[in-house]
Amino acid sequence: MTETKRDGAPQTRKALIHQVIFEADTRAGKWFDVLLLLAILTSVLTVSLETLEAIDREYHRLLKTIEWGITLLFTVEYILRLYTTKRTKEYAFSFYGVVDLLAILPSYLSLVVAGTQSLLVVRALRLLRMFRVLKLSRYVSEANVLGLALLQARTRIIVFLFTLSVLGIISGAFMYLIEGPTHGFTSIPQSVYWSLTTITGTGYGDTVPITPGGKILAVFIMVLGYSLIIVPTGILSSELIRIGDLNTRACPSCSKEGHDSNAAYCKHCGEGLNPH
Repeated sequence: MTETKRDGAPQTRKALIHQVIFEADTRAGKWFDVLLLLAILTSVLTVSLETLEAIDREYHRLLKTIEWGITLLFTVEYILRLYTTKRTKEYAFSFYGVVDLLAILPSYLSLVVAGTQSLLVVRALRLLRMFRVLKLSRYVSEANVLGLALLQARTRIIVFLFTLSVLGIISGAFMYLIEGPTHGFTSIPQSVYWSLTTITGTGYGDTVPITPGGKILAVFIMVLGYSLIIVPTGILSSELIRIGDLNTRACPSCSKEGHDSNAAYCKHCGEGLNPH
């Protein structure tokens, strides 16, 4: 069976379903995505309410009916996505494809392993489709810039985390020697745990120094923590500034982008770049 495109050319039912499910520019596509988002929100709310004993005891059957109804709806949708896309394998292993699959698996697993239905909260990840519905995809590029900055700064961040861990171990060991088991620091791992929570500014307060020497060391660790907490911010900021100085000029040879504004040659293949 065929439908008719706007230009009068025939359109198969498969192509029509693909247009509704994968595209948000048409009226039907927009309605489909809006209804899908409402179903996702309803599902997450239902799973959350099931964890409240009083509500689940009174409305258990209703909540289960809603949960399975939405699961069957998502199952049909997932099958249709696999059926209508030309690159089935590529979609199945894409980020959204994996999320769509994970959105339905917990319900079926719960038939074999009790309690796995709680994993249905992963359906909240499907709300990322809201970017497409609300035309917010342009903001994804900003997230990509942040991700690139984190990737470029990974070595320095790893060195920072390693240094922080070493300082935590050393200061924790000193605190264990000063306070000892009688004051709650029962072991070096326990003391290192206290040291790291203090350095990061968390401070649960489950273990505290009692002796004057322990308090002096604690103050030193607190000041050290405030001094170190700005280091990752500085590392990330410098990378964001550097990336901001890149442009979209593509190399005429390898077609790769991301060159410095004053670059004359491609950093990937060495080919001369076209002038501004």
